[in-house]
Amino acid sequence: MKFLITFVISIALVVLPMHAIANSDDIEISGLLLDRTLSRSGKEFYHKFSLLWQDMPSTTGINVVIKEAVVPRAGTKLFVEVNSKAIYATYMGRRIEPVEDKVEQAIFATIDAIAKSQFVEQSEDLASSGW
Repeated sequence: MKFLITFVISIALVVLPMHAIANSDDIEISGLLLDRTLSRSGKEFYHKFSLLWQDMPSTTGINVVIKEAVVPRAGTKLFVEVNSKAIYATYMGRRIEPVEDKVEQAIFATIDAIAKSQFVEQSEDLASSGW
C-alpha cells in the first residue's frame, strides 16, 4: 500500500508540471506526414508519396495528412491535406491498380499549395488588406 501511494505521488509530481508547461506554452509539432489510409491501395499511395516527400526541401512547418474514406460499392476516396486544407482528392477503385500517376499528381498539388501559402505569407501587398 505504501508503495502504491509513493508511486501515485511520484507520477503526480512528474505529470502536473508537464501539464502546466503544456498549457502555458503551446507546444506545436510541425513538419509531419501522417497516414490515415485504410486500404491496401491507400497504404501503397502513402508509401510512394512519403518517398517523394522525403526528398522535398524545407518542409518544416508543413503538416500533410493523407486520409481515406470508404465509398460504399465504389472503393475509397483519398484526400491529401496540407495544414488542414484539402488540396487533392481522388477515387481509388475496389481493385488494386497502379497509383504512380495519382501520387505524382498529389505531390505536384502539394508543392503548388506549399508555394502558394508561402507566397501569401511573404507578400506584403495581400497580407493584411487584400490589396
